[in-house]
Amino acid sequence: MPSHHVHQPLARLLGVEANTTSHAEKWLSIIGSTLGMAFACWLSSQLPGGNSLAWMLASTGASAALIFAIPHGALSQPWPVLGGHVISAFIGVSCQRYLPAHEFAAIAATGLSIAAMYYLRCLHPPGVATALFAVMGGPEIHQLSYSLLLNPVLLNACTLVLAGLLFNNLFPSRRYPSTLARGAAATSSLQEEDVAKALRELDSFVDISPEDLSRLYTCANTFAAQRRRDWQHRESRILRLRPRMKAQPHPRSRKQKRAN
Repeated sequence: MPSHHVHQPLARLLGVEANTTSHAEKWLSIIGSTLGMAFACWLSSQLPGGNSLAWMLASTGASAALIFAIPHGALSQPWPVLGGHVISAFIGVSCQRYLPAHEFAAIAATGLSIAAMYYLRCLHPPGVATALFAVMGGPEIHQLSYSLLLNPVLLNACTLVLAGLLFNNLFPSRRYPSTLARGAAATSSLQEEDVAKALRELDSFVDISPEDLSRLYTCANTFAAQRRRDWQHRESRILRLRPRMKAQPHPRSRKQKRAN
């Protein structure tokens, strides 16, 4: 049995993604993330009262990865980035201040931040890291208390969103936020409302917007129709070029004809 027949099911089981993006798109993500983080760091250092320790926030880098590597994803849009970080920071600070045990505060901050982001429609996984940082960041972070929400949490989030707007929209293959391309979707019998109902029927969070799903469906239908047309064209050419074979009499019938 060839090795790829074994590796392919194993890759699907492990969730190894078949990434089809070009090298140019990958490098745009790398450059954009680097520039976005550099811009946020520089801006924070220029403002009075900037806290250098705040740049230990791992969640800032995670948000940069989403905004620049997956700019069309539902988790990468401005409201999830802004709301996810600020709401989670509020929950993290509150848990650190009012819950007795340090370990219990971290556990509670994780669950409560996910619940809040879900119900406020701003699910952003790096926000959980922000909540944990507010709990476990040490005395210097604890002293900031709720001012942590403004600087650096909201400042970082706003800077990354602004950088995403400036960078991603320079390239025709990217749009940020994804609703900017709403009018560019190809016409299709599939409506956005149909996709939204299908997503509700799945009852699972999918990191893609209904607009992109509709656009993907339309594009796939276009390629399928083109493939059918190409196949029909090749088939018609074969039929035209196939020589017309004249019916030849069977050898036995020839002998019988000569005998007669």
